[in-house]
Amino acid sequence: MTTRSHHDNVEKQFGSQANAYLTSTVHASGRDLQRLAERLSAFPQASVLDMGCGAGHASFAAAHQVKQVVAYDLSAQMLDVVAQAAKEKGLDNIATRQGYAESLPFEDGSFDVVISRYSAHHWHDVGRALREVNRVLKPGGVVIVMDVMSPGHPVRDIWLQTVEALRDTSHVRNYSSGEWLSLMNDANLIADTVLTDRLPLAFSSWVARMRTPQVLIDAVRLYQQSASAEVQAYFALQQDGSFTSDTIMVEAHKAA
Repeated sequence: MTTRSHHDNVEKQFGSQANAYLTSTVHASGRDLQRLAERLSAFPQASVLDMGCGAGHASFAAAHQVKQVVAYDLSAQMLDVVAQAAKEKGLDNIATRQGYAESLPFEDGSFDVVISRYSAHHWHDVGRALREVNRVLKPGGVVIVMDVMSPGHPVRDIWLQTVEALRDTSHVRNYSSGEWLSLMNDANLIADTVLTDRLPLAFSSWVARMRTPQVLIDAVRLYQQSASAEVQAYFALQQDGSFTSDTIMVEAHKAA
């Protein structure tokens, strides 16, 4: 799949689902959002870029702590939802901008902080996107990425990537903690902290958010039922298809 066609697929997948992501409990709340807000409280004068902002929950959390936020996403419909929600919340320090993660339309050294939450697994070329992050960060600037994480172990990794791709055809990859550290290093970003957690996912809302076709829902359920005892235990797989994934919050900085 070419970059263009992948981006088109992402925009198609998420544009029609913008409101569902605004009201999604998984996206609207969580310990990671609280941790993000606490971390950003150290940057009250910062200009922040939220890459792959989706329905804007990380942008909203950031806007309460920093001077200015640019909510950036491939989907124009998502950005419309963010702009409207920001207005309703009285957050007048959020601007929206549309574009790809791999080609940021900003000048060098434009931002003090770059954040991204539950978006990087859709990026066509994470390495290129992180090199762009390095470019648009000011010297000493910080990047914080939050996402579902691969367990790293091959059997568990294959299971996770398969159910993710069946549920969402725009899925590229969930990366392990080691992969994230390598990706940051390759982009000349200096890793500072890695924090992992566990995220329960209710099956019915998980597939409803993406409007996963029934034939693919059935395929996920069949694949789940064929999972080994090891996989079922690791992901805390439930009778209704609900399961628990690993998450990661990795922070790095650009050399001063």
